[in-house]
Amino acid sequence: MKQLLTTILICLVILSTGMKSGIKAQEKIEGKITLSGAFALYPLAVQWAEEFKKIYPNVKIDISAGGAGKGMTDAISGMVDIGMVSREVYPEELKNGAYPIAVAKDAVVAVANASNPAINDLMTKGLKKDAITNIWITGKYKSWAQALQTTSRAAIHVYTRSDACGAAEIWAKYSGKKQEDLLGSGVFGDPGLALAVKRDQLGIGYNNIGYAYDFVTKKQVEGIRVIPIDLNNNGKIDPEENFYETQDQIVAAIAQGKYPSPPARELYFVTKGKLPKGATQAFIKWALTEGQKFVTPSGYISLPKEKLTSELNKL
Repeated sequence: MKQLLTTILICLVILSTGMKSGIKAQEKIEGKITLSGAFALYPLAVQWAEEFKKIYPNVKIDISAGGAGKGMTDAISGMVDIGMVSREVYPEELKNGAYPIAVAKDAVVAVANASNPAINDLMTKGLKKDAITNIWITGKYKSWAQALQTTSRAAIHVYTRSDACGAAEIWAKYSGKKQEDLLGSGVFGDPGLALAVKRDQLGIGYNNIGYAYDFVTKKQVEGIRVIPIDLNNNGKIDPEENFYETQDQIVAAIAQGKYPSPPARELYFVTKGKLPKGATQAFIKWALTEGQKFVTPSGYISLPKEKLTSELNKL
């Protein structure tokens, strides 16, 4: 009897230790997970990886950014376990085995140099949808006077992404076009595009919100300004359209449906074929459940509960 009690006490200690560390006694997860792709999803994926490894220290996670196109190609080819994709998945990609699971939301915003001579007009008037089209698609607007109907004759220096990416695809989609239709000087990556605009007083570009706002302060990145969209097309930014000053403000606006979609969009983990197994499946399930508490603090928007449930059902 004494030996039985001792055995029970030992088991209780083991179970208690496992529960305190967040590890389920009956579930031992180990292995390696590789991810590549969208700059938009990269910061959140890194945060998730750090938190996941605290619970499952025997899992190694390698993450690299390189654009949504690379993430999709790497996932379909089997180069990585998970591709990070920040645009819709095309039918031909689905036919080739892409299996998308939505994990969060964010958006793409227009950015200009903070010292732009037309900055005051940009902030008070914003950009109408047709101005965005005539800057990036047709090239019709070559000066701020044309874009804003002001007296500023300064030229517009347009920047776009050179890599296949969700940000460019979703920005072009707002004008009913695709990434290859966008005009401008091509720059690789979200950080590169933000830096190009920051260095060019007449520059204008677009960024995922995670690169337009500082992760720590939640304020706009020094040297650039996020340009409002004139949603009601009345030539000015009304109070209900003015939600760009901080990352928290625009995240709330996206969650409430105030910011248009596109350029707001869902972000995806993409695997090759259905039902990823082992550590990969555990990581995705965790991201859709416990991992959601890190979404908003990281500057992203959580999916609705019913959407999260439907994505979990895919696993």
